[in-house]
Amino acid sequence: MIDSYEFGKIKINGKEYNHDVIIFPEGIKDWWRKEGHSVIIEDVKEVIEKKPKTIIFGMGEPGEMKVPENTKQELEKLGIEVIVEPTKKACGIFNKLSEKGDVVAALHLTC
Repeated sequence: MIDSYEFGKIKINGKEYNHDVIIFPEGIKDWWRKEGHSVIIEDVKEVIEKKPKTIIFGMGEPGEMKVPENTKQELEKLGIEVIVEPTKKACGIFNKLSEKGDVVAALHLTC
């Protein structure tokens, strides 16, 4: 459960993080992308291995990070629903969906 989010900082299950994260049902991992502000399929390789029903991308507070159409299409071909929103909204969606099913969130915390 995401307790709170503000630019550059997120609190998940009582623990604070100051870097981008991926939230899996079984835990939280640091998230680094090869191209910085663009998500390529390699950046979510571990997510693909887990085969969640849904992945929610938090694109930063103003939404500057991008998920290119080809990345979305690759994930959808694998049967993974893709949701892309600014991080604050993505956090709310994650909290709602995580109560009901298999969901992963990949969250960019700054721009």
